[in-house]
Amino acid sequence: MNRHDVVVVGGGHNALVAAAYLARAGRSVLVVERLDRVGGAAVSASPFPGVRLSRYSYLVSLLPDRIVADLGLRLTLRSRSVSSYTPIVRDGVHTGLLVGDEAETTASFRALTGSDAEYARWREFYAGISRMAVALAPTLLEPLPTKESVRDLVVSAAGRTVWRQVFEQPLSETLTTTFTDDVVRGVVATDGLIGTHASLTDMRANRCFLYHVIGNGTGEWRVPVGGMGAVTAELTRAAREAGAHIVTGAEVVRVDVDGKTAQVIYRAGDEEVAVDAGYVLSGVAPAVLDRVRGRVGTPPVGAQLKVNVLLDRLPRLRSGISPEQAFAGTFHLDESYTELEEAYRLSAAGSLPERPPGEMYCHTLTDRSIVDSPTAHTLTLFGLHLPDTLFTDNDATRDELVRRYLAGLDRHLLDPIADCLATIDGRPCVEARTPRDLEAELAMPGGNIFHGDLAWPFGDGGWGVETDVPNLLVCGSGARRGGGVSGIAGHNAAMAVLARPV
Repeated sequence: MNRHDVVVVGGGHNALVAAAYLARAGRSVLVVERLDRVGGAAVSASPFPGVRLSRYSYLVSLLPDRIVADLGLRLTLRSRSVSSYTPIVRDGVHTGLLVGDEAETTASFRALTGSDAEYARWREFYAGISRMAVALAPTLLEPLPTKESVRDLVVSAAGRTVWRQVFEQPLSETLTTTFTDDVVRGVVATDGLIGTHASLTDMRANRCFLYHVIGNGTGEWRVPVGGMGAVTAELTRAAREAGAHIVTGAEVVRVDVDGKTAQVIYRAGDEEVAVDAGYVLSGVAPAVLDRVRGRVGTPPVGAQLKVNVLLDRLPRLRSGISPEQAFAGTFHLDESYTELEEAYRLSAAGSLPERPPGEMYCHTLTDRSIVDSPTAHTLTLFGLHLPDTLFTDNDATRDELVRRYLAGLDRHLLDPIADCLATIDGRPCVEARTPRDLEAELAMPGGNIFHGDLAWPFGDGGWGVETDVPNLLVCGSGARRGGGVSGIAGHNAAMAVLARPV
């Protein structure tokens, strides 16, 4: 009889986390993945010879150390030498804001703003955010707390001002009342706009901001040594060694659940296979789950462009900062507060921003294991405020945005980026992925990297993974607290199953 205790639909990183925990607890687990490989967006690829790029997701913050320890994952997550650099042309002078060690950051704020006052405000703001992160991060692996208990926790750890700044008033108000410099406001704001098409006056930006600053109690975004493929490889090993069975090249076409029993039907080649189960865990987007349940769902809208390039050398900058510093952390391009809001206004009205905001970093300045050449470097760019609705002509819009981003970068460079790009048969080594590409390649509706709008990390009980049917749970990014490469949704779905009678 083809039966398992749990069938997991989709083989993304969260699905693998759930499978590993459940199999380690003695449950029989089957993971069914549509593609010929697992990992979802947490994978590496080789679009150019001699390089293994993190094609989609690329940095790790929200993956708790506890999950790494519980599953015995052999991962190296390496800190970047610089937090961020923002190139600026101010009064006709090429300069920038460097956030690195204490001395570098103090000097950079002073040079940009003319005093130490703005950096004092920065330190006070992030001290409060840090206290909040330390208190709140552990709750992400616990049953869903109430709003009141989270408020009490945050207020006790960080004060009422931090609660108000993050949870009650729009991020726009927090930024404009806390900071005076437009660029400084923008650097802070970007954490609220990753994959989120919203004005900073919209509380959706607050929710995005929250998850981007609390990972592991530090909010630090680290580089996975070996690329994202190394993360998925370890999760796959952990799941398989625990006894989970993984089937790839198998698309789930039907899920039937009645609260006590379940059946999953998948198609592999010309064969349809029916599997009975006690529980079904969904690692796919809620809109996809609706479809395989025979329901009509509303797909979300993604809002980003991902660009990967291979360089023969790093370009020099007009500001005089070394490229090894400028590109080691997050390089903010056209991301002042004003530029971010203008880009949102234009894109919401159906137009491409002339100077689209984005941020990039150089993986190889922290980890050279992903390239074979001793001199090559990679640059990864994540573009903001680019909703799926702009890509009616997907190929032409993709090409035009790549052109605009490279032109935006060139405004700050001594060496044109085209002169630094590696080439193959005369073609520059550049690849880009739009929301429509993500939908086509990863079955992410609307290309939304979070499977939908992020939700607050509190609610009315449960684990934040429940659906309308008791034995159907969400273990992917669509779960409450599920966004990003975190494994949190997978952990919480597994804990919800294990908390119930066998």
